[in-house]
Amino acid sequence: MAATIDITTADGVVRGRRGNRVSRWRSIPYAAPPLGDLRFRAPRPVDPWSGVRQATAFTSAAMQHRSGARTGPRSFQPTSEDALTLNVTLPTRPSAAPRPVLVFIHGGGYLTGTSALALYSGSRLALRGDAVVVSLNYRLGAFGYIDFSEFGTPEHPFDSNLGLRDQVAALQWVRTNIAAFGADPDNVTIFGESAGAHAVLSLLATPAANGLFHRAIAQSAPADWAMTADEARVFARRCVAALGATPDTAATALRTAGANDIRRAVDRTINRVLREQPGLYPACPVVDGDYLPRAPIDAIREGTAYRVPLIIGTTRDEGTLFARFIDELPTTPDRLRAALAGSGDDAESRIAAAYSGYPRPTAAVRAGGDFTFWRPSVTVMESHSRHAPTYAYRYDFAPRALHIARLGATHATDLLPVFGAADTPFGRALTAAGGRRGLLAVTDQFQDNWLTFARSGAPLPSWPAYTEERRSTLIIDYPTRLEHDPDKSKRLAWQGVRAPTLV
Repeated sequence: MAATIDITTADGVVRGRRGNRVSRWRSIPYAAPPLGDLRFRAPRPVDPWSGVRQATAFTSAAMQHRSGARTGPRSFQPTSEDALTLNVTLPTRPSAAPRPVLVFIHGGGYLTGTSALALYSGSRLALRGDAVVVSLNYRLGAFGYIDFSEFGTPEHPFDSNLGLRDQVAALQWVRTNIAAFGADPDNVTIFGESAGAHAVLSLLATPAANGLFHRAIAQSAPADWAMTADEARVFARRCVAALGATPDTAATALRTAGANDIRRAVDRTINRVLREQPGLYPACPVVDGDYLPRAPIDAIREGTAYRVPLIIGTTRDEGTLFARFIDELPTTPDRLRAALAGSGDDAESRIAAAYSGYPRPTAAVRAGGDFTFWRPSVTVMESHSRHAPTYAYRYDFAPRALHIARLGATHATDLLPVFGAADTPFGRALTAAGGRRGLLAVTDQFQDNWLTFARSGAPLPSWPAYTEERRSTLIIDYPTRLEHDPDKSKRLAWQGVRAPTLV
C-alpha cells in the first residue's frame, strides 16, 4: 500500500500520497459544488467535513467537450459541473523555512483544459526550487465565461465572471490553508499560459484578488481579451436562443437544462462568432463595472492594476499551432484583414510591410499569431513597467521535430521547459530527432528564472527589467541571449491596432 500523508485544512483533513521525492494531494475542493441553485452563482464556501477526505486521485474536469479533458492518447477525464478543486505538490523532504508557492492556471481558451494533465503536476518544478506548486480547475465556457446575469431573477440570481471568481476563491483557499502544507502564504506567485495567462492579467485587475498573490507570470497572454457589459449581454442572448429559449423562458431553461445541452448551445454560438468575426473572442471576462471594473489591459495601462512584479512573454511562432489544428486566429490574409477593419485604413498596409513575404502563408500565420498574443503583450510590457518591475521574454527554441513539422516554437511549447518535461516519454520522443541538449538547457533557463522570481520578485541577474527606453527582452533559445527592442518594425506597425468588438 502506498504511503499516505494527512494535512488538516480549515475545512477538514485531506489525505494525499507521500512519495520518496514528492507528496501530492489531488482534487481538494476549494468551493462548494456549483450545482442546483448554485449554477451560475459565485462560488460558495466548502461545507466542512468530518473524518479524512481522500485526495489521492483526480475527480472531474470542468464541463467542456470531451476532447478538451484528454489526459492521454486514449484517456479522458470525466467532466462535471462539480469540479471546483485544486491540487498541491511539494517535496517530501522537510524544509527549514516555509516554501514559496506557485499557483498554475491552465489554458484552453476558457473553454477546455484540466489541471489533471501529468505535465501540470509540478513535481520537477517543486523539487528544483524547493517550492509548493498548486494547480486548479475553474468553470469554463458556458458555466464560467458567459454572462447570463440578465436572466437571473430575485429568487434565482445569476452572477457574472464566474471563472474569474473561481480563481479568486482558489487563491483565498491558498491564503487560508497553504501554511499547513509548509508553504508561505505571503509569497505566492500566480502563473498561467494562454487563457491561463490572460487569467493572470485579469487577476491583476480584480479588486477581490488584491493581496492574494505577490508576483505574476503570463505566458502567451491574449492580453486584450475582454467583453463590455453590452457585448456580453448581446452574446448571452444569442446563446439563449441557441439553447431554444426566449428571454422570457431563459431563466428556467438555464436553471433546468442539462449541462451538456447548455454547453453545446454555447459552443455552437462561440464557433459562429469565431468564423464570422476573426480576431474577436467572446468567451472571456466581462467588464461588469463591479467585480471587474476595467478591462485588464486598460487597468494595466492606467496603472490601476495590482502593482506586482511581472514576467510576460510569448513564443516566436504562436500562430502555427492554430493554423494547423485550431482554426481560431486571423492567420490568413482575409481573416487578418477582417480583424484589422476597425483599426484604421492603413493598418493592413503597415502590417504587410512589416512582415516579409506577406501575404504568403508563413508570413500571414506569423502576423496572426502576433496579432493575438505578442501585440497586446507588448502593451502590457510597456504599461506595467511604468508601475512595477516587468521582465519580457520571447521563447524561440524548438527541437528538430517541431521544425520538420513546420511548427517551430509554437504556442504552448514553452510549457515543456517550465514544467521540466524533457525527461518524460513525450519529451524524449520530441527530441529523438535532435534538440535534447537544447531542451535541457532552456529548461534550466526557464526554471531557474521562474523559481528565482518566485522567491525574490526578480529573475536571475542576467535578465534586466523591461523599460520603454531599452525594451530588454530575454530570447530563450539554445543559446539564450538578450535583445533590446526585438522586431522593432513589427512593434511599430502594430501600434494603434485593437481587437475588434462584437457586432
